[in-house]
Amino acid sequence: MYRDHTITVVIPCYNEEEGIVTTLQDMPEMVDEVLVVDNNSSDRTAEVARSLGARVVHESTQGYGAAYKCGFRNAGHDIIVTMDGDGTYPRNFIPVLVDVMVDEGIDFITCDRTGHKSSGAGTSLRVFGNWILSVVQTVLFGRNISDSQSGMWVIRREILPLLNLTSDGMALSEEIKIEAYAHPDIVARELPIYYRARTGDSKLSVWDDGLRNLQFLFTKRWQMWRTGKRRRESQSAASVVEKE
Repeated sequence: MYRDHTITVVIPCYNEEEGIVTTLQDMPEMVDEVLVVDNNSSDRTAEVARSLGARVVHESTQGYGAAYKCGFRNAGHDIIVTMDGDGTYPRNFIPVLVDVMVDEGIDFITCDRTGHKSSGAGTSLRVFGNWILSVVQTVLFGRNISDSQSGMWVIRREILPLLNLTSDGMALSEEIKIEAYAHPDIVARELPIYYRARTGDSKLSVWDDGLRNLQFLFTKRWQMWRTGKRRRESQSAASVVEKE
């Protein structure tokens, strides 16, 4: 427990036998539980994670988003911190991020990796692709997000029912930000972090995942517009009935 809040760190993993060691070896003591979601790994990811004290759950539906949604369902503490299992996200930033959340009454924090990277953390193509996706997301949804693809978030568990998370793939990283920033009852902020080079091989397909994420942004924008339109029509009809 930290400042009267309990904390779960959720880590989705697919063949991260090497990376999970780096990720778990310096987890802060204030974390109450580390929950590793094994997403059909063919290596020793689950075994290694358990040996290092993590609780491991299995998600059979393949995909980054599916693994995260499984983690959210299984996380039982007040605050959820997320990160990849490749050692890239700074575990020592967790106390600072939780301090900011508690002090400022924030419900959702997403972390910005841009401009704060170690040598070898991200190729030029990935950096450019992330910039394109972040710009498109900002234009479509009217919220300035510098790093739309970041996978480190701090979430009050109580707001999860307010988020309509539909993606089972990499697009969940942008969808959760869209949902949090769009909801009138959620206070959301973006804060900078330091980002390291990964341990182990990357599972990301730059072109395929990038294009799917770009398509998802337009699909999500259309879905939210349609949902808003139906809500306005329903409210208008209800108003007419009341006047009669």
